Amino acid sequence: MRRRDLLAAAAVTPVLPAQTPAIDPAVVARHDSAVETYLKLQITDPSSRWHGGFLDEYGLCYAGTAAGSWTIFVPAFLHPGSKFHKNALMIDRLRLSAQHLARMQNAEGNIDNPVTNFNSPADLSFAVRGAATAAVLAARAGDRELTAIMEPFLRKAGGALAAGGVHTANHRWVVCAALAQLNELFPSRTYTQRIDRWLAEGIDIDEDGQFAERSTSQYNPIVDSALVVMAAKLKRPELLDAARRNLDSMLYLMHGDLEPVTEISRRQDRNQPGSMVSYWFALRYLATHDGNGQFATLARIFQERAASLAILMEYPELSAPLPATAPLPDDYEREFRKLGITRIRRRSLSATLFLSHNSRFLNVRDGDAVVSAVRFASAFFGKGQFVPAGAEKKAGAYVFEQPELVAAYYQPLEKARSVPADEDEWYRIRKERKATEVCRLVQSAEVTEIPNGLRVRVRSQGTSNVPAAIEVSLRAGGKLENCVAAPNTPDGWLLGSGHAQYTMGADTVRIGPGLGEHRYTQVRGAEAKIPGPAVYLCGFTPFDHTFEIVFSTNRER
Repeated sequence: MRRRDLLAAAAVTPVLPAQTPAIDPAVVARHDSAVETYLKLQITDPSSRWHGGFLDEYGLCYAGTAAGSWTIFVPAFLHPGSKFHKNALMIDRLRLSAQHLARMQNAEGNIDNPVTNFNSPADLSFAVRGAATAAVLAARAGDRELTAIMEPFLRKAGGALAAGGVHTANHRWVVCAALAQLNELFPSRTYTQRIDRWLAEGIDIDEDGQFAERSTSQYNPIVDSALVVMAAKLKRPELLDAARRNLDSMLYLMHGDLEPVTEISRRQDRNQPGSMVSYWFALRYLATHDGNGQFATLARIFQERAASLAILMEYPELSAPLPATAPLPDDYEREFRKLGITRIRRRSLSATLFLSHNSRFLNVRDGDAVVSAVRFASAFFGKGQFVPAGAEKKAGAYVFEQPELVAAYYQPLEKARSVPADEDEWYRIRKERKATEVCRLVQSAEVTEIPNGLRVRVRSQGTSNVPAAIEVSLRAGGKLENCVAAPNTPDGWLLGSGHAQYTMGADTVRIGPGLGEHRYTQVRGAEAKIPGPAVYLCGFTPFDHTFEIVFSTNRER
């Protein structure tokens, strides 16, 4: 090692060494498997533009992946249970990735995300989160060679994060967590003052326990983890409160298989199947910190998939025994006023009612049988998509109501004048015309709990002979029976009478009775069909149809 590297390493503020915690050998074995994968994927060709980095399937290189490799190579080198313990190859590959990062890091200290963000402090913060963990482990072990390799990237990153901006709500807390980690390595008022400036805005958690982005499978756990890191590194336990509230909220936003409700998200995970696995770190930390048995239950479930050798080494307290587990809530009816939803759980049956401003006013599932959405639309002047403005519970049923739809035709202007040949102008002056042949439509829906399912009543009253269609969307992958193919509607199915059955694995959902007065499913003006199979019940106004969604299973409940 060059003398200046030794001096730089010596300049790093020492982080108190910690004894290697007792870690499950299975975690170490999984980590060693990851090391082998990274060794194969890292580009070792000196002539490559991306020497030391990692390419994805599209040939794109992410600096964050190289920084993440530090949490692979460094723990393996340091942990005595790893087959790569003290293996010089780990140092060589760490150095390669550090050299790659030096080339990827720009003059300001930032990095690029090649698919979307450039000169990005936000993406830098995610990279630092992992890289700083590796550096802390090296510092605790007193390994100056490892620390000297990592320090230049981290110090330059610290300057960028202490000055750089963000463009989404969650980025604030990832930046703060990264700065808290850097402050542990290189204590600086610049870092803590920047953290305090962001925290002065207040943590964006609402009365329902959701952060501003409501991203239940993607950004919630990122924010929770960031808050835990800040609380631990800065010794500010009050920051745990928002993470705790979010985790408490999520207990009621999980289906029976522990998949989170994603329909409330304002980010790219909206309406997508998700997982709670990424919550493991916050769950595990708070389960022990608070003695919370429900968090312990979830942490134990996700431990095998989520436990990271690097994190277990950085936070030895995570290897302490979990508190006694406690049952998760599975029998409730709970309204989230801010989110505008009501959640219903009856053991494995899980339903979400969207009380306003969502055409997917209902979804329900039991086991693997999933009704991903129920929607309704009428062919009323291209604006008949049912989107309730609100809902309330009346006599045991949730009643969803939409404001009256009105359409008309228009007479010549009372005072004749030339109308400009401009479409916007046409619509601007339309209010000056007398409306005639006025048509009206009132649409509503009712949802009632029944044993093992729900009863749904849909009504559309007013103008007669308007085609209408109920759409029951299903998660792809199952077997549908008792329906016929709808014309010009890929994976669309008509249920003209009787009951449809949709089976996924050991679970079945029964839908009906059907309605088949016409075959027009893709109603003009309605939202596009949801991907996956959909069952349609079709009729004309005055429309008043009631059907049931009932689940059964061959598995033990």
